[in-house]
Amino acid sequence: MKWRCLEAMIKYLTLWKKEGQEEPYVSLTRKKMLIDGQEVLIEWEVGHSIRTLAMHRNAYKRMSQIQAFLGSVPQLTYQLYVTLISAEVPLGRAVLMVFSLISVTYGATLCNMLAIQIKYDDYKIRLGPLEVLCITIWRTLEITSRLMILVLFSATLKLKAVPFLVLNFLIILFEPWVKFWRSGAQMPNNIEKNFSRVGTLVVLISVTILYAGINFSCWSAMQLKLADRDLVDKGQNWGHMGLHYSVRLVENVVMVLVFKFLGVKVLLNYCHSLIAVQLIIAYLISIGFMLLFFQYLHPLRSLFTHNVVDYLHCVCCRRHHRERAENEEPSLEAETRQSIV
Repeated sequence: MKWRCLEAMIKYLTLWKKEGQEEPYVSLTRKKMLIDGQEVLIEWEVGHSIRTLAMHRNAYKRMSQIQAFLGSVPQLTYQLYVTLISAEVPLGRAVLMVFSLISVTYGATLCNMLAIQIKYDDYKIRLGPLEVLCITIWRTLEITSRLMILVLFSATLKLKAVPFLVLNFLIILFEPWVKFWRSGAQMPNNIEKNFSRVGTLVVLISVTILYAGINFSCWSAMQLKLADRDLVDKGQNWGHMGLHYSVRLVENVVMVLVFKFLGVKVLLNYCHSLIAVQLIIAYLISIGFMLLFFQYLHPLRSLFTHNVVDYLHCVCCRRHHRERAENEEPSLEAETRQSIV
């Protein structure tokens, strides 16, 4: 990262000295935009130095996401646990928790934006204030409720909660590797030109650890695909997203029930049932904002083969056809009996 920063500074100083002069080496960049539902191709020339700076800028965005999660999530979890045990909230700790929550929410929101840009690399994407607000509310409720449930569960069972949490993390960590081994694909090469096979393996392990850390507290908005050079699945995988939120909802309900029935009354002066209901409702509301974003506010929702309403409609149609088939079976049996008589 230091070499990347140094190279970016040199490129910037070079461009600053050449201000007003045209760069001799340029390349043509093509992107698509959706204007009134129609695809419009946009072309423009980009200098090699500008392209290099843009590459560094994208790397810094991803690095800010890593710093937000790896630094702020443990800090916020620890401060919530201490607050729960001590039953007091000093001003300094409250300010620290607020800034940690803002940092985590920023990282999750940035993760959503990056996921959209990676999945639809051929399109020029613009997120308006309403879209960003929806993602922010979705992520804030999801992360806050998830971390509070984890803290209450850990405070209730203490050391007994460690095996469950470790197993949960390991399942997320090894999920991409299991899919990679089952596919029978080869390890991707040329992730970086100067990386050896060992270096590539180290990068893949680091990426999966980051992926597991993000998914442990919230949805990462993208799915790893270790057999691909880009390391991410660029398809709109509704099944993965639905499975993630379904499993997380069941986990949260189980942990909340453990807190409700086994939680020590000294920890909180409030009704455990009320806290449990509020946390589950907050998580359900976050899922509602997520569905709202993908149904109405996603910048490229017109490119979806199926959206949320289509999926619900298919589920209802299957149920309707199944009930209709069950109702037709008795009538066919009655007609058969009448014909035999």
